[in-house]
Amino acid sequence: MSEKEHYGESAEMYLKTIRELTSNTELIPISQLAERLGISNVSATEMVHRMQDRDLVEHQPYKGIRLTDSGAKQALQVVRRHRLWECFLTDQLGLPWEDVHDLACDLEHASDPRVTEALADLLGKPEICPHGNPIPGINGHCEDLRGQPLEQLSEGQRATLVRIYPESNALLAYLADHGLLPGSELQVIEVNRYDRLWTLQVGKSQEMISNSIAKRMIVEPQTIAAEA
Repeated sequence: MSEKEHYGESAEMYLKTIRELTSNTELIPISQLAERLGISNVSATEMVHRMQDRDLVEHQPYKGIRLTDSGAKQALQVVRRHRLWECFLTDQLGLPWEDVHDLACDLEHASDPRVTEALADLLGKPEICPHGNPIPGINGHCEDLRGQPLEQLSEGQRATLVRIYPESNALLAYLADHGLLPGSELQVIEVNRYDRLWTLQVGKSQEMISNSIAKRMIVEPQTIAAEA
């Protein structure tokens, strides 16, 4: 891989990750970006400066970073390719729902725009990926994200799991093993105030999840918290 190709792939990973981390905040520290990518702060800072020179990222010293308009547009293009590949891998190749995220991460960097749009046509222009997240349109428009994190619910509330965000293969594998897929109906039975473990009723079984997982399970509440 040439240096130019390596930069392009790395920059796309940065763009997608910054978009993900700034979904609920305006600026993020470079250290948070480095932690998510599993690299050193020095390496992250160097890449951020290179991307800043290309008007992809805005860096406010001692405050953090965010995408520029150009960076946000390119990030959405990467997300579009990623989620279309996830659909292809599950719908056309029959690969497990929990395995396609990492595979799509590799494919998203090697797709010519013509391939991306041919893929969209083949799949019937899907609007959501297998994990419930919206697929940005060819014009860069992305529908508003549905739902709210499970961690915002109270004991007794019922909800429908609509999407997983952000995803990782390890998280998806865990949720699949416990029957927690988009469309699953659940009820919050108990939230342990000491260690923040959540007990959920899912069908006929009870499942326990950590609060870090509850943050990434996006749900649509069905009812107000049950009365005592």
